[in-house]
Amino acid sequence: MNKMSLPSRIIIAIASLALIATYFFPVWFIFLIAPQYPEGLTMNIWLYKITGQVEIINGLNHYIGMKHIKVEMFPEFKFLIYIVGFFILFGLFVAIIGKRKWLLVYLITTVLGGIAAMVDFYKWGYDYGHNLDPKAAIQIPGLSYQPPLLGHKTLLNFDAYSYPDIGGWIVIGVGVIFFLVWIYEIYKNRKKAPAINSLKKASPIIAIVFFFVSSCNTKPEPFVIGKDVCDDCKMTIMDGKFGGEIITKKGKIYKFDDAHCAAHFLKTGSVTTADIAKTVFVDYENKGAFLDVKSLYFVISPNLKSPMNSNAAAFTNKAIADKIAAQNSGEVKSWDALLKTF
Repeated sequence: MNKMSLPSRIIIAIASLALIATYFFPVWFIFLIAPQYPEGLTMNIWLYKITGQVEIINGLNHYIGMKHIKVEMFPEFKFLIYIVGFFILFGLFVAIIGKRKWLLVYLITTVLGGIAAMVDFYKWGYDYGHNLDPKAAIQIPGLSYQPPLLGHKTLLNFDAYSYPDIGGWIVIGVGVIFFLVWIYEIYKNRKKAPAINSLKKASPIIAIVFFFVSSCNTKPEPFVIGKDVCDDCKMTIMDGKFGGEIITKKGKIYKFDDAHCAAHFLKTGSVTTADIAKTVFVDYENKGAFLDVKSLYFVISPNLKSPMNSNAAAFTNKAIADKIAAQNSGEVKSWDALLKTF
């Protein structure tokens, strides 16, 4: 049976109308943070304009030869509102017709449109970050400044973050709703063999959706020794055997050169416990390997001499931690216990 149920059609209609909100909220944002701008600089991208601290960003980028960001450099602004309008009307058409095959066509069109949008965004970022003014005041041979397509990237002393804004999350949410309705309708009406065939046909879409979901997973980011800056003490990270990272649920990464800095950062309320996805520290014996603090044992000894004098090093093995502590007149503590000492 190719006809969708009435509840599914109502959900599709409501989700389609929800896209109207994208005309009133930005769909993407780029956030820059550096020691001299601890509060950060934001650029919000709408369907038809750019807002935020664009002029400050332009002023900074002028020194390294990047183009002046303005609405005129985005020809997409002339037709994006019409593309969203098309998807609103297409979704209402699917709801009225009620045929599952048209829902599949909508999903395929949405995925292709999403890929096209990301490719277009990447091409703009590449041109913006690579085609620099040869007469710029600051020139570093071989270095480019392409902003991240999605996620985090370090550009000189700036940390750049690129993620969907309110409007973008609405678009993603609507796409997920349509996909779930389609899956529900297949399972509700299927027989065993037809279901297998349908899922085989759906596998490209499932693979694409899985790719975008998995690409948003938060993972530790290796230290760039001599370049990365501690988010608490603002000192350059110079020793790869110490330090850790706090990763938020939104994927933002805070880096620290010492356990003392991470503890102080938490106690100041710079990030709430509810917003933290994980806290990781460098394995002292395996420089560069980050592990969750829940699985680590911290040896505290003045002989270890960490950058900011917490003198705490992380180990994965309890027996080894006990041995190192005994050799250095130290003690072994868990992360929670260590936090209480600062």
